[in-house]
Amino acid sequence: MNEIYQSPLTSRYASKEMKQNFSNDKKFRTWRKLWIALAESEMELGLEITKEQIDELKSHKDDINYDVAVAREKEVRHDVMSHVYAYGQQCPKAAGIIHLGATSCYVGDNTDLILMYEGMQLVRTKLVMTIKALAKFADEYKSLPTLGFTHFQPAQPTTVGKRATLWIQDLLYDLEEIEHFLSDKRLLGSKGTTGTQASFLELFEGDYEKVKELDKKIVEKMGYDKAIAVSGQTYTRKIDSKVLNILSGIAQSATKFSNDIRLLQHLKEIEEPFEKKQIGSSAMAYKRNPMRSERIAALSRYVMVDALNPAITTATQWFERTLDDSANKRISIPEAFLAVDSILSLYFNVADGLVVYPKVIEQRLMSELPFMATENIMMDAVRKGGNRQDLHERIRLHSLEAGKMVKVEGKKNDLIERIAKDDMFGVTLEELNEILKPEKYVGCAPMQVDEFIKNEVNPVLDRYKDDKDVDSEINV
Repeated sequence: MNEIYQSPLTSRYASKEMKQNFSNDKKFRTWRKLWIALAESEMELGLEITKEQIDELKSHKDDINYDVAVAREKEVRHDVMSHVYAYGQQCPKAAGIIHLGATSCYVGDNTDLILMYEGMQLVRTKLVMTIKALAKFADEYKSLPTLGFTHFQPAQPTTVGKRATLWIQDLLYDLEEIEHFLSDKRLLGSKGTTGTQASFLELFEGDYEKVKELDKKIVEKMGYDKAIAVSGQTYTRKIDSKVLNILSGIAQSATKFSNDIRLLQHLKEIEEPFEKKQIGSSAMAYKRNPMRSERIAALSRYVMVDALNPAITTATQWFERTLDDSANKRISIPEAFLAVDSILSLYFNVADGLVVYPKVIEQRLMSELPFMATENIMMDAVRKGGNRQDLHERIRLHSLEAGKMVKVEGKKNDLIERIAKDDMFGVTLEELNEILKPEKYVGCAPMQVDEFIKNEVNPVLDRYKDDKDVDSEINV
């Protein structure tokens, strides 16, 4: 296969389960299930279709004669009619009633919806797995102080676990979108050429109740509860746009996480997993590049841009349908699912194996904490009888000198030693070190982590506690 192009999403990144979900075999088997559901429903509603014909269709629902379909498509240039022909070759008694009254979108659109619903369920499982891994990490490090950043400039301390809750919260919003989407699963049903069901009304000799019942029966036979109420020939492409927006949202959340990890790995505070024989750089053997986080960012960028495809398609559909959606959605939708599947495998892998370096974290925090603690030091001195304005000016001067030592001379921050030697403050170095305990500066972070996991995360994990984890192996 090396002589032809293969998408990296199928050859390198996505899981077996997601690739199978969007495989040709899954698609064409679903087509045959839909043809059986249509014929069986039409028979039950009084059309001249026999049980023998239905049984014949069922006996060949899985042994698809692809060679016949491929050869036929070369002649007629129509994939659906080629498969109708191939199915008819295997089922000569039922050949005349396959696809009766339907258009290509009957099998095409219903199948696309089914594959998206089932693909989204796979995404949901991996998303929950990732939330669970991050929640474990957040709980473990809920009280470990770390330097917080705004604008990537040192700011008030937080904790390693609290920072992880920000990643989790984004994923919870993504999960909420998935749950909302899956809570209203609808198939297209059997709507006909322009959505009027005219061909079925004719088949049932003007009996509208039977036309409605046909829609209901088909949907139920395919394992669903509802059909889309109105349509043109196709279901509204707003659904495709909604799906890609959900996947794009996951990509956005994953990119935020991956960027944070890349920055933290640069700071040597936290690293993504690095296997014993993994090569970080072809030129510099000592390097440990954040390869997985970088790949998350790369694939996520693709998904976020890919979300424009169904948005533009939705906006440019003409009346009851045009065909400029077909080639685009064959690519944009499956590849978005494959990419997000890979992103979440990587996300889970990184979240489940993060390596934390508390000493480095403490060292960086302590290099900045003296500046942040000056208000506390000053207020203690005021309580001992000092003048606030005088103390404020003295701290300002000491801070400038200490900052010069750090920035200009490359030495350690000696602000605390300077204050300890200044009689105006009346405080010893031991007392200052007590004031400078990092845990005093993280605010409510540890409690926030506890409450967030208890009130927001655990109820979600409980809802999915019976779900089986899926494969999240990283192939390369």
